[in-house]
Amino acid sequence: MNHPARPSLGRQALRKGVVFATFNYGFLLVLALATLYPVWNTVVVSINQSTDTIRGGLFLWPRFPTWKNYQTVFENEILFHAFFLSVARTVVSMLLNLLLTSMLAYVLSRKEFVFRKLFTLIMILTMYVNAGLIPNYFLIKSLGLVNTFWVYIVPGMISAFNFILVRTYIATIPDSMAESARIDGAGDFRIYFQIMLPLIKPVLATVALFVAVGNWNSWFDTMLYASSRQDLSTLQYELMRILGSSMSQSKNAAEIGALGLSKDAGSDLVSPISVRAAITVVAALPILVVYPFLQKYFVTGLTVGGVKE
Repeated sequence: MNHPARPSLGRQALRKGVVFATFNYGFLLVLALATLYPVWNTVVVSINQSTDTIRGGLFLWPRFPTWKNYQTVFENEILFHAFFLSVARTVVSMLLNLLLTSMLAYVLSRKEFVFRKLFTLIMILTMYVNAGLIPNYFLIKSLGLVNTFWVYIVPGMISAFNFILVRTYIATIPDSMAESARIDGAGDFRIYFQIMLPLIKPVLATVALFVAVGNWNSWFDTMLYASSRQDLSTLQYELMRILGSSMSQSKNAAEIGALGLSKDAGSDLVSPISVRAAITVVAALPILVVYPFLQKYFVTGLTVGGVKE
């Protein structure tokens, strides 16, 4: 008597599954479009004619495509130099942070090190206790780092959060591996470089992404410590200046020539709005290119290094 009802129950469950899947995928699609549209609109503005951009109404496609905005960005010697300075700062900071943070994490993860708990506590306290902006500025000044390239490197060579992440990951590696190498005559440096470094690649990739994104997007330290030297200006700082200038201007054609941007005879003018969009795309592109190669390490490093059993 109950057998005929079973097919209808199966069809009902199937319909519910289809409805749920449709709603779920539809919601995620709308969410993805809402997230990606501002990025795409910035790209559209960056490749549209500047005088036409001022009219507004740009949504999915440029009305008058042009590469003039990007040409202006790369012809500007200040922005071009700032781009390469940001690249140099990011690469040097990332390499030094990975090396020093991982070395410190390895040392403080060794049980035979007597003061490891004390130094670990001091590192953790730096995450919660801060003297403030003014004392920090005087510290940087007393170290002779103001208006030098190393002001971008030295203060961030070791991060307390990255240290905890790496040390927790190292704690998941059996002590027997280091002990076996030590019995065979290996010293601490050899154990660190030949055994630990290959094993902690996932968490190092995670830290590398954190450090790279933080340094690439940083502009506040440039304003505080190196604003008086144009040759030490970073790309994000120049972008901030253009953003601030364009926001303070009225959106009309009379002010297109502000900020000293160029105009070629017989071609479209270049506005701060269009250059701002072009610089935003140029600034975001390196991170978008690098992230897919680090994604698998990023996920592994967070899940394994973030939990200690």
